Amino acid sequence: MEKQLDILCIAAHPDDVEIGAGGSVIKSVKQGFRVGIVDLTLGEFGSRGNAELRRKEATAASAVMGLEVRENLDLGDCFFRNDRASLLKVIGVIRKYRPAVILTNAPEDRHPDHGRASQLVKDACFYSGLPRIETGSSQLEHRPWRPNHIYQFVQDHYLHPDVVMDVTAEWPQKIEALRCFASQFYDPASTEPETPISGKGFFDFLQARAADMGRIAKVDLAEGFVLAGIPRIDNFFSLF
Repeated sequence: MEKQLDILCIAAHPDDVEIGAGGSVIKSVKQGFRVGIVDLTLGEFGSRGNAELRRKEATAASAVMGLEVRENLDLGDCFFRNDRASLLKVIGVIRKYRPAVILTNAPEDRHPDHGRASQLVKDACFYSGLPRIETGSSQLEHRPWRPNHIYQFVQDHYLHPDVVMDVTAEWPQKIEALRCFASQFYDPASTEPETPISGKGFFDFLQARAADMGRIAKVDLAEGFVLAGIPRIDNFFSLF
């Protein structure tokens, strides 16, 4: 059954969207837009948790954010490639949900999967508009579709944003969604290895990053995005 979305987030791992763009997703849902997430992998090679646990955590976070849908393509954590098989799967979900806007990983980042996922999604968005490419899946996924905009959210490494979204009001709900991924973040009782996001100060880092992004736009907290393309304006009052 067709379920067209306004915004489709496609990212490498469960929790990538929540970390980089969770507030923007929540704000978009509050504004009445239909939003979904497609995770490219199960995050099965992460140092903490496991695939089944992370699937349950993603389901809980989806409910907090008010998503319409969430899927996992299970392309293989760490080992997925920007190849024909992966492209066809991503093209399939783009054509299935026909979003106007795509959110995806940073174009370069600490985790190699992030930049690779970003390029995979960008390429799939272009190829999705070519009518002669068939995914071999459902009839819905054979209709060409190309999103209008691709936003790449800033993650671990600092990237100067092209645009920022004010998420001051949505910040508590973003943190609630993040806490659904309990296996990934600070837990003093955990015996699993420490990671760059499992430290006690990680949420403080996220808020400091959001404050930095907000400062340049004269708001308290914001999430930053790099644009894959040049936006068009209809008048000089289109931007704040």
